[in-house]
Amino acid sequence: MIDLKIEERIATVIFNRPEAMNALNSEMLEALEEVVDRIEREDVRAIIFTGAEKAFIAGADTKEMENLRGMEVAKFSKKGQDLFRRIETMSIPTIAAINGYAFGGGVEFALACDLRIASEKAKMAFPEVSLGITPGFSGTQRLPRVIGRMNAMYMLLTGDTIDAHRAKEFGLVLEVAAPEDLMDRAMALAKSIVKNSKTAVAMAKEMVDRGLDMTLDGGIALENAMNATIFGTPDQIEGMAAFREKRPARFE
Repeated sequence: MIDLKIEERIATVIFNRPEAMNALNSEMLEALEEVVDRIEREDVRAIIFTGAEKAFIAGADTKEMENLRGMEVAKFSKKGQDLFRRIETMSIPTIAAINGYAFGGGVEFALACDLRIASEKAKMAFPEVSLGITPGFSGTQRLPRVIGRMNAMYMLLTGDTIDAHRAKEFGLVLEVAAPEDLMDRAMALAKSIVKNSKTAVAMAKEMVDRGLDMTLDGGIALENAMNATIFGTPDQIEGMAAFREKRPARFE
C-alpha cells in the first residue's frame, strides 16, 4: 500500500494502491503514519513522496466516504488534516514528485510538502464541488496561501483540471519534468538539500513555517532569536571553517 526506500539519507515514499489510483482511505492514512514514524527514527535528511503507476494520489477514497455522516466525516477529515500537518511541520524537508493524477486529497497532500515538482503527464484538480462536497484535508486553507486567492477560487469553484504547466504558472509546482526524468530531478533536489547542514536546514524551515503565521515584525524577531542560537554549534563552526579554507564542508 505504501512502499519505503531509504538510501543516502533520502527516504522515497511511494503510494502504491494502483487499483484505486492511490486514493486515500483510512487504512492508507494509517500506513502513511507508520511510515512517517519509521522515517523519524532513521537518519533521514529529505523525503520524496510519489505515486505508483498512473496516479500520485487520486484524492480521498469516495467509496469509504460516500456513506459517512456528521461526526464520521469530521473524524475522517481530522485524521488526514492532522497527519498532513505533522508532515508539513516536520524538521525534515519534503518533496512531492507528482507523477500523474493528483485530485482533491492528492493536491492537498502535495500542498503540505515543502517543494513540489510535476511530470508533464501530471493533472491536478479539486473536483469536490462536482461531487456535492468540499475539500476536507485543508485544501481550502493551504491552496490560497500558495497560489493566491483568485487562482485558488478558480480551482476550488470550477473543479477544472489543470496540467503541469498551468500548475507551474500558478506557482503550485516548482518545475515540470519529462516523465522519465521526474524521479531523477526529485533526487537531485533532495541531494542538494542533504549536502547542507541538517541543523541549519531544519531551522530555516521552522523559521518560514512559524513566521508565516506571524506579523512581519514578529517573524523578523523570530529569525533574529533563532539565528543567534545556531552560532557556536558544530555545523556553524565547520561550515564557516570550510568556507574560509575553500573546501567542501563536512557536516555530520
